[in-house]
Amino acid sequence: MFLTFIHNAIRFSTVFLFGSTGETITEKSGHLNLGIPGIMCLGALGGCVGESVYLKTLADVTQVNGFAAVIIGIIFSMLFAGFGGLLYGFLTITLRCNQNVSGLAITTFGTGVTNFFISMVDKTGFIYASNAFTAYADGLNMNNWFSDLFLTYGCLVYIAIALSLVVSIVLKKTRVGLSLRAVGESPATADAAGINVEKYKYCACVLGAAIAGLGGLFYIMDYLNGSWEYSIDAMGWLAIALVIFSLWRPNWGILGSILFGALYIAPNYLNISFTYKELLKIIPFVVTIIILIITSIVNKKESQPPAALGTSYFREER
Repeated sequence: MFLTFIHNAIRFSTVFLFGSTGETITEKSGHLNLGIPGIMCLGALGGCVGESVYLKTLADVTQVNGFAAVIIGIIFSMLFAGFGGLLYGFLTITLRCNQNVSGLAITTFGTGVTNFFISMVDKTGFIYASNAFTAYADGLNMNNWFSDLFLTYGCLVYIAIALSLVVSIVLKKTRVGLSLRAVGESPATADAAGINVEKYKYCACVLGAAIAGLGGLFYIMDYLNGSWEYSIDAMGWLAIALVIFSLWRPNWGILGSILFGALYIAPNYLNISFTYKELLKIIPFVVTIIILIITSIVNKKESQPPAALGTSYFREER
């Protein structure tokens, strides 16, 4: 029972991990993208469109090439979500609109567009495409707790963990990462140092959105086995909260996402009423608020958000 709970928590945490990793990249450039919930919806829609297009090329939908199904789903998901990030970047970087308002507009746009068009997508054969995402890495035939806990997930779970580690290393150890952090801390100083602030901001918004969109793809094609029963926008808000909880460190987001996943699914394992189950789902938000208060009191540089987060950069005022 406990092993099953942990396994499901790790699996479900992938939704949050993709979203928080993408949002961390965006916030490191100084942009608070509250459009992540809508962007994750666009990622889910893109993945469904990609799989539908691929399945229509097959004479027999049962003969799905697993590698092709996964790659096509990832590409389409990132393209759709990346478009949402590009639109957000155009509003906040080029037009210098308010970041909070623009992000909420993207969430409304992404959620609405997805809910409208998802019903038009031909989902015939999605169960076979889903099998490509949920194929367990159990070829070693290790029938023990270690293999059950660490080697029985779909490919997107491992991709999410690898991406968060890579992003963490890039932000800390590479010139590109240091330049991006400089843009988020003080765009005027970065500009004076010869860094192309606008390019870094656009790249961070688009790439961050594309990665976050994979959370939507995972939710549909892996967690829900190719169906569209529930919208994913609620998970997007928790992904944003996870960025704060992990103190803007993608590698910490791995453990944080597992904790959020465990807290989110825990009510399903408790013999309590529906009302109390829904109340327990707000625990991640409460924990995030507590972390935010503590970090604000401690006020250490490494636990604070980028200094220019949420502030538009006007080059002529430099």
